[in-house]
Amino acid sequence: MPRRGGGGFTAQQVAELWTRWKAGDTLPAICGALAKGKGAVYAVLSCTGGIAPEARRRARHALTLEEREEITRGIAGHAPVRAIARALGRAPSTISREIQRHGGRLDYRATQADTDAWARAKRAKPCVLARYAALRTAVATQLAEDWSPQQIARWLVTAYPDDLTMRVSPETLYRSLYIQARGVLKKELIAHLRRRHPIRRRRGAAARDRRPVRIPDLVSISARPPEVADRAIPGHWEGDLLAGARNTHVATLVERASRYVHLVHVTGKDTTTVVNALIREAPRLPAALLRSLTWDRGTELAQHARFTVATTCQVYFCDPASPWQRGSNENTNGLLRQYFPKGTTLAHVTQADLDAVAHKLNTRPRMTLGWRTPAAVLAAAVATTG
Repeated sequence: MPRRGGGGFTAQQVAELWTRWKAGDTLPAICGALAKGKGAVYAVLSCTGGIAPEARRRARHALTLEEREEITRGIAGHAPVRAIARALGRAPSTISREIQRHGGRLDYRATQADTDAWARAKRAKPCVLARYAALRTAVATQLAEDWSPQQIARWLVTAYPDDLTMRVSPETLYRSLYIQARGVLKKELIAHLRRRHPIRRRRGAAARDRRPVRIPDLVSISARPPEVADRAIPGHWEGDLLAGARNTHVATLVERASRYVHLVHVTGKDTTTVVNALIREAPRLPAALLRSLTWDRGTELAQHARFTVATTCQVYFCDPASPWQRGSNENTNGLLRQYFPKGTTLAHVTQADLDAVAHKLNTRPRMTLGWRTPAAVLAAAVATTG
């Protein structure tokens, strides 16, 4: 009879579940492949926060079952410890401790000794956050400020250049948050991550295609000057609408060179409302840094010509179903889900609320900027052009 993996799963089914999850399969697809209910599959995933448990393996220096059987034969032949150790290429102290730990020469049994050793090896090893309280406190403080694990890991290097105990990898932080059995970071801190998933999400979700729409006098992204693509000159923006529940939206603008974010309160998705809101907010941006705007094919910017007349900012439109052509904006919209999760209404969000969220994003260090902040990079650009 095949071994069970818990929850009615065989060990083979559990292995397949994690393989599919890591490969990017959706929860319904995994349920269909394993012929299991969603609750049962989710229960397996949630036990370790969506992070696949590492396969158990014997430590390189540990005695093997074959070696323990040789010890049993040596004892049966009344061989001294040193002779057994010499035959195995092991230190005599290793063999002596092994025999004493598992009942002595009279009661030593290879199979039972190997089983007991394997069980002891299951004990959790303390992670770096458990060993260093100062590191744990610093990490928890920055997580509470909505910093990402990657930002925290990099910041620790610059903030504590001479203290090697203040080092931790982003993956260790994620594991310490999602695998609560480690007991080092409070589960509530997950709410401060960009995306507040209850379990660690797998990568590879398919993007939804969008139907092509007709926009009058559309200027394709292919006509955009090369200086925009290489981000060499500041002042070129990407934009889109972030959707909330009940047909509510926020307009998001991201400057390509600095990744500086500006959020715009809109009361509707129609083109008149959106363009009026963009025109209203344009004076808050440095005039010298409003050269172009790249948008997707949404009809909310059908009146783009009116925006250009009011601001002298040329609008370019992406190709259909090509969100990667405004990747900075897509990434920013993902970050904003930390503050405006899917399924929540944006009806009561004010411009002041949006400014506060934008300030948080603009004052956090970014890897793509050499760990400078978008605000600092944009300020330097304003000073240069100014």
